[in-house]
Amino acid sequence: MSKKLVTSALPYANGALHLGHLAGAYLPADIYVRYLRLRGEDVVWVCGSDEHGAAITIRAKKEGITPQDIIEKYHALNKNTFEQFGISFDMYHRTSAEIHHETAREFFTKLYERGDQFIEKTNEQYYDAEYNQFLADRFIKGICPTCGYEEAYGDQCENCGSTLSPEELIEPVSTLSGNKPEKKETTHWYFDLKKHEKWLKEWIENGTLDGEPHHDPKAWKNHVVGQCKSWLDAEEGLLPRAITRDLDWGIKVPLPQADGKVLYVWFDAPIGYISATKAWAEQNGKNWEDYWKGDDAELIHFIGKDNIVFHCIIFPAMLKAYGDFKLPTNVPANQFLNFEGDKFSKSRGWGIEQHEYLEEFKDFPNKEDALRYALTRNMPENRDADFKWDEFVEFHDKELVGNLGNYLNRILVLTHKYFDGKVPASDVDLTEKYADILHLTASLAKRIELFDFKQAVNRLMEISSWGNTYLQDVSPWKIYKENPDSEEIAECMYVSLQVVTLLSALCAPFIPFTSEKIRNLLNLPALQNGDLNDILENLGAGKPLIDAGHSVNKPELLFAQINDRKDDSRKQIIERQKEKLVAILAQKAAEEAAKFKPVKPEISFEDFTKLDIRTGKITAAEPIKKADKLLKLTVDLGGQTRTVVSGIALQFKPEEVVGQQVAVLLNLAPRKMRGVLSEGMILMAENKEGKLSFVQSDEGFGEGLEVR
Repeated sequence: MSKKLVTSALPYANGALHLGHLAGAYLPADIYVRYLRLRGEDVVWVCGSDEHGAAITIRAKKEGITPQDIIEKYHALNKNTFEQFGISFDMYHRTSAEIHHETAREFFTKLYERGDQFIEKTNEQYYDAEYNQFLADRFIKGICPTCGYEEAYGDQCENCGSTLSPEELIEPVSTLSGNKPEKKETTHWYFDLKKHEKWLKEWIENGTLDGEPHHDPKAWKNHVVGQCKSWLDAEEGLLPRAITRDLDWGIKVPLPQADGKVLYVWFDAPIGYISATKAWAEQNGKNWEDYWKGDDAELIHFIGKDNIVFHCIIFPAMLKAYGDFKLPTNVPANQFLNFEGDKFSKSRGWGIEQHEYLEEFKDFPNKEDALRYALTRNMPENRDADFKWDEFVEFHDKELVGNLGNYLNRILVLTHKYFDGKVPASDVDLTEKYADILHLTASLAKRIELFDFKQAVNRLMEISSWGNTYLQDVSPWKIYKENPDSEEIAECMYVSLQVVTLLSALCAPFIPFTSEKIRNLLNLPALQNGDLNDILENLGAGKPLIDAGHSVNKPELLFAQINDRKDDSRKQIIERQKEKLVAILAQKAAEEAAKFKPVKPEISFEDFTKLDIRTGKITAAEPIKKADKLLKLTVDLGGQTRTVVSGIALQFKPEEVVGQQVAVLLNLAPRKMRGVLSEGMILMAENKEGKLSFVQSDEGFGEGLEVR
């Protein structure tokens, strides 16, 4: 039997986690691991708080406390929240632990001593003179060169997910002082990814490692392979990546010449999977190397799509450079979960965090599984998904209540009514009755093994639907009116109780609290590792899953209807969530309206027709002496050339505007500015931050055309 090591991305301990995080890396892993345990697999699932890096120090500065205060607060909050949702890590560790510091330093030292993995470079990096410190990537913000988002960090744009470097940002500023940073020399060590490019390409595209089959590349998600190939196929290939930084919070670089430097968090954090496994092994008397280096070891990473490159290119290169470590056989990265049509945003209050959900839904029956189910049904496995409260209600009332809950309730009620709460005896051939649900059960298992959890949970509901249909088709309550002793009643209830018992086990990976409740109602013991194998074996052999004569408990509701005419308390919880969003949208609209510049005094149509605006192209541009804001532009108007003086020099360099399509107001009275006669005005748009943009026609539309 193989030893499976499953990891989930280490969440930063600088804030609470929202529902998108749960759907991205933790709930899918929990479903997978719970299933493997039920199949008797040797599996260990590790995770933990990522407690280093600039994000922690930024949060600490904002709150006026220490980084240690921050990590203690959010490690405890997130760990407790995971536990309440039934996220069943074998070890939830933390990178501030000494065993992690030791492991990370040893890992760095091993690669350093090899002599061919690191490049030592002295170069200029951004520096904040006011704070007298070099700026880590997260201490720099600017405009994303990919999507234009104006709050992109120096390492990543949180709007489009692009991986960045500070040098790529447009108009970078220090998040500490708000000033434009300067450049200053510093020395750092870089991981030479170029050395690993050839084998990584073969490994990603063909699934081979050192000439031997390693994994099935077709089993990897398309967007995972696609993102990796975009890096590997880039014209410049893989570039060296800094693994140290100038920062006072983190793991000290174990070199005498590296005073004031720490390991870069991207290098430090994935090693946390190794140190967490070591900590688990120490607690359980196991050998951690069996799960990382053993011949039968298998590694699987659960992450969001923003972490694909780190887990499919960089960390595998680190592991192979070290030697002896197994590389991941799959990285089933999910895409992003949005919230009611927009991205989660703590600053705008858009969305709901995990601990907030638990608090605000505290009076909502089985709230944990209600959310787990909704997130699984709408999991962003291959494309971005959108969480909606109306959909949450629909999943809850139609499927959890109307299908699964209603089915269990009917079976228990009828069992107590007709057979005093005991499983009736029957000579029915279960092999024939099991045929359909055996197929659905096999499909459910296969879907989980392929990381297709949405389809897997659909199969769960299809089995419950089969049971409902079978019960309705037989309608034992009708038979009972005419012949209370009919064998057909006993047969129907006997078969139905087998289906309910099967559901009690198949629910466990998805909605574990519900599984426990069903097992209790059936008066069955809690599920143990490997129990699903016995259940599936009996199912395939046509044997009972619950024996005749077994007593079951009286029914209790698994879930309570949200849209309940007699009790609207649960509906009110949902309505309050919707009202918060309406208030946020109203506030945003009010803020935008307040920023809208007042409309100038009304003019007549005749006044407008006096304006002569035409298209043009800037053919030359030069600065004007002693006028920092002004550029002298030569504009081709298609048969006529004019000189225009424009106050755009602070935002545009002369060489940047040559060739630019523009709209020009021609019949403005000429005006001499700094000794240059301006014969028109270039039309510009200005955003709320004062950034200018040309008002232009389509490229190639022509010059001298009238704008009206």
